[in-house]
Amino acid sequence: MGVEIERKFLVRDKSVVANLVGTAMRQGYLSVDPERTVRVRVAGLRAFVTIKGAGSESGASRAEYEYGIPAPDAEELLDRLALRPLIEKTRYRLPAGDLVWEIDVFRGDNDGLVVAEVELPSEATEVALPEWIGTEVTGDQRYYNASLVSRPYRDWDEPPAG
Repeated sequence: MGVEIERKFLVRDKSVVANLVGTAMRQGYLSVDPERTVRVRVAGLRAFVTIKGAGSESGASRAEYEYGIPAPDAEELLDRLALRPLIEKTRYRLPAGDLVWEIDVFRGDNDGLVVAEVELPSEATEVALPEWIGTEVTGDQRYYNASLVSRPYRDWDEPPAG
């Protein structure tokens, strides 16, 4: 079984991506059931369908299955079947030792939100936090991309500080 183990943080210093090259992403959800989400993503010229299960008690682990699909099929799924609004963001990758931080700068209905994730080999893995990292939001479902469809960042009463 595929398992995703990651921790998620707000980004305090957004200039961390200033000199990085990112990948534009467009993604949508066919299902946002908390027990199983189904996502379609176009990232650059590549496309994927991803199925994720419910999170662990800590929120750091969950079942994940991802498969490449033809980009035209993904675009059609996004245009015809995905829930609205679509998630639009640019992803930047920043290596740090043996780990790679993925920094998502959201656009569209989630403009202003910047989140960093780091995938881990186990939940017990120690993570040295870079100075640009802010508040940890691992397990906070408001920050799940699937949640940002039903409650976009622009609609939050009081967006949290990094």
